[in-house]
Amino acid sequence: MSESSAEAVTTAVTAVADSAAAASGGWRRATGVAGVAIGVLATGAAAGVAIERMTVGRGMRKKARLALDSTGPYGSLRGAPGKAYAEDGTELYYEVDDLDPDPAAAPARRRRLFGRKSPAPVTVVFSHGYCLSQDSWHFQRAALRGVVRTVHWDQRSHGRSGRGAAQTERGEPVTIDQLGQDLKAVIDAAVPEGPIVLVGHSMGGMTVMALADRYPELIRERVVGVALVGTSSGRLGEVNFGLPVAGVNAVRRVLPGVLKALVQRAELVEKGRRATADLFAGVIKRYSFATRDIDPAVARFAERMIESTPIDVVAEYYPAFSDHDKTEALAHFAELPVLVLTGVRDLVTPSEHSEAIADLLPDAELVQVPDAGHLVILEHPEVVTDRLADLLVRAGAVPAGATVGAYGSTSSTGQPG
Repeated sequence: MSESSAEAVTTAVTAVADSAAAASGGWRRATGVAGVAIGVLATGAAAGVAIERMTVGRGMRKKARLALDSTGPYGSLRGAPGKAYAEDGTELYYEVDDLDPDPAAAPARRRRLFGRKSPAPVTVVFSHGYCLSQDSWHFQRAALRGVVRTVHWDQRSHGRSGRGAAQTERGEPVTIDQLGQDLKAVIDAAVPEGPIVLVGHSMGGMTVMALADRYPELIRERVVGVALVGTSSGRLGEVNFGLPVAGVNAVRRVLPGVLKALVQRAELVEKGRRATADLFAGVIKRYSFATRDIDPAVARFAERMIESTPIDVVAEYYPAFSDHDKTEALAHFAELPVLVLTGVRDLVTPSEHSEAIADLLPDAELVQVPDAGHLVILEHPEVVTDRLADLLVRAGAVPAGATVGAYGSTSSTGQPG
């Protein structure tokens, strides 16, 4: 995007924000464009984006989206369900993929993989990002099935988890610290004993850092490896999302008030998001992926996860990112095998943030994936899975000779694995 076009779009979004916060009579007129602005927030951005011109009719594009919704197995993997409860009573949904669906057969499998004197199996706990769900780990989950025990959970107000009780009952914003406590509740319920590898993408990585900050003894006594993917330990207020700094600052100035106003008209905003689905898809693609030939079914899969996040959830999470600073908590990972992985073209949590994490963990493996955006776990799953498998070997979660399953492809010609 050129600087002039970016400035123009930023100015337009700011104007929408101002008008949306004004008289209620302008709501129906501004709802559609406001929905696009909220779509930007839903991908982690704070300003507008240039949208490619559409070359086919709206009806045809709608049919194409419906067709893509039934393409591929993305998000279809399910495990044994479970529920944990946060400190405020929020119901947190998780699923477990055991080494063997038959518990009686699991000890024999462990002996085959690790030897007769092996300890309890390592459990890998996956934490997803903002406006996503546990399904965002589809490729990694598919590859690791039968190789290692895994737990996938939905953050509060996301996926199949309940709406945050502190948010709905007391009107409190979400904090990253609260997410760390939620992760502890999931671990207590799903992995009450045995070694753990923690894997987090974006907000999920921040959740892992918050867990370490609040429960350092858990990290010291039970965690044997950590993977931080496309995430940040702080200073997110300085990210410009590939846009002119002045424009981003203008949007940040009005955004808190606008979000508060939009939540009061949530039904209209949701209608606006649906009415501007084509623009929304363009926003998601720009801020999620860097690859031009991303599988359309994968792009649509990401879009479905993001668009399913209600505007009030988008709003109540937003302040948490500017307040997030868990730089000091990284010290709790210093003695562990750590993977820090980032997309070089990530506009949401730029690769410089991963470099900063790796600088504080000199023994960590830093992997920078060329031609990858924020959703590197979907865009280049083969790289993420390969490096994650290596981490699991270093952490003793799987033997060096274990075979990781197929992870599929996101190219336009690839077949899902």
